[in-house]
Amino acid sequence: MRTALLQSSGRPGSTVENLKVLDEAAGRAAAAGTALLTAPEMFLSGYAIGDDIARLAEPADGDGADAVADIATRHGLAIAYGYPERAGDAVFNSAQLISADGTRLANYRKTHLFGCFERDHFTPGEQPVVQARLHGLTVGLMICYDVEFPENVRAHALAGTDLLLVPTAQMHPFQFVAESLVPVRAFENQMYVAYVNRVGPEGEFEFVGLSTLAGPDGIARTRAGRGEELVLADVDPAFLAASREANPYLRDRRPGLYGSLV
Repeated sequence: MRTALLQSSGRPGSTVENLKVLDEAAGRAAAAGTALLTAPEMFLSGYAIGDDIARLAEPADGDGADAVADIATRHGLAIAYGYPERAGDAVFNSAQLISADGTRLANYRKTHLFGCFERDHFTPGEQPVVQARLHGLTVGLMICYDVEFPENVRAHALAGTDLLLVPTAQMHPFQFVAESLVPVRAFENQMYVAYVNRVGPEGEFEFVGLSTLAGPDGIARTRAGRGEELVLADVDPAFLAASREANPYLRDRRPGLYGSLV
């Protein structure tokens, strides 16, 4: 399954402009035979926009989701994207996956909030594993800081996730996460991991780019640089199956020894 990673911060504070950026990227991705396009964390609204997060937050089935569904159907590909989700009085840092026919397949709320900025603006999610089926693969959703907790990714591995989508707002000086940690997560859990970052200065943050799709062998299939970029790579189910057969990590686990972890 050809997968596209949209490395962009869009136009922070303007959902309308960000939808235009997403539409243009979806057209380019579709022309290259892509089945799935993933955009970064908080892509629809922007990340470092302060109280505008609450103003731009909307329900999972709101106007933003309808607009993304229209983009997906017009270009014939699935889209995963980050956005601020309003549910009652709470605002979540969420990611949603919409199929090529416009169906909302999965919605995930970030479970591990990073720093005072996120804790001031969001409520943490409580469901660690959210999955959907797409083109014969089990696709999981996670957001940025979540992937830095090995328990989170291992839970996905044990639940059968084949491809983990991680919309991200990874900032300086933590670029080692994209460079080193993400490929290790893919290897130790025997899955593909798509880590899709924002880029450039935004508010008090400097996003580092370096979006990557890492395979179960721990090797990056593609890696973006430090600018706005659309990169493509393939997720190969046959290679994944062979890698899982050869790698004994999940088979050799001894869960009875790990009780102290919780």
